[in-house]
Amino acid sequence: MDTTQPAHCPPGIGAQAPDFEAITTTGLIKFADFAPGKWVLFFSHPADFTPVCTTELTGFAKREDEFTALNTALLGLSIDSIHAHIAWVNDVREKSGVYFRFPIIADIDMKVARLYGMLQPAESDTAAVRAVFFIDPSHKVRLVLYYPMSVGRNLDELLRALQALQYVDEHHVSLPLNWQLGQKVLLPAPVTLAQLDARLADDSVEQPEFYLAETYV
Repeated sequence: MDTTQPAHCPPGIGAQAPDFEAITTTGLIKFADFAPGKWVLFFSHPADFTPVCTTELTGFAKREDEFTALNTALLGLSIDSIHAHIAWVNDVREKSGVYFRFPIIADIDMKVARLYGMLQPAESDTAAVRAVFFIDPSHKVRLVLYYPMSVGRNLDELLRALQALQYVDEHHVSLPLNWQLGQKVLLPAPVTLAQLDARLADDSVEQPEFYLAETYV
């Protein structure tokens, strides 16, 4: 099955993340070559020098080590010039001491924002909404979140979701509502009668229903 996403559509879950080249605050990047072997949290914000965006990127900067510990690189974007980005990064550093070390794409022509569906016309034609793309080391999109321009994201949830995606890949299980590391996981439901009989005979897992089996990994 071809999971390549047409350029005119935002990439969905399971699609290959579209490639692009862009100027960023750390230099020119080609996305296909960016952060090899790592996950990427690719997020957009509406504009530099704005209140919610400043709180968000400050939050990302303060907790960047937590993403690094999860083998994840941060990549930001807004429809601003590189000069605006540099001035904003420097202003925040001077005023608060917080430094945005991760790259921020200068997408003044909106090419990348359109490629990733970060422009939502009902919200704005000229500023990106708060989109978040979780992209795995094979450059597959694994999770997509959209927030409106007026509501900041929750970094605890972004980190939890990232950790959950990586845990599922490692252990081949499913995760229940509000799952946190160290809690029980869900086993796949039986798909044959033989699997059903094996599940019912398995005393090592909790199963209030045969299709709802919980255990620790």
